[in-house]
Amino acid sequence: MARRSAALNDRKTFTYEQAAALLPQARRITADAVLAVEALPETESAATESEQIITDWAGAIIELGIEVKGLWLIDFDCGSGYYCWQHPEPSLQYFHGYEEGFGGRVKLQ
Repeated sequence: MARRSAALNDRKTFTYEQAAALLPQARRITADAVLAVEALPETESAATESEQIITDWAGAIIELGIEVKGLWLIDFDCGSGYYCWQHPEPSLQYFHGYEEGFGGRVKLQ
C-alpha cells in the first residue's frame, strides 16, 4: 500500500474547476483523433494508421497531465479519485474512486 500511496503523490491532481477548464482542449484533441480514425479508408494499412493516431492522441492527453484509461476515455485525478470523461460526453459529469473504475462512475451533482 505504501507503494501505491507514493505513486499517488507523484500524480498531477486537479480541482474540478481546473479539470473543467482543461476539458475543452482534451475534447478537441479527442474529437480530431476520432475523426481521423473514422476518415481512414479501408486498406491494409488502416489498422496501423489507426493505432498511430490513437497512440498520438494518448500522448497528447498525457502531456496535459491527464490519465488515459481506455479508447477515448480519460480521467483527471482529483486526489480522492477521478473526474471521468469519455468521448462524446459534452462536459465533465462523472466521478469514480481509485478502486471502482469506469463501472463505478457516479454522476456529479
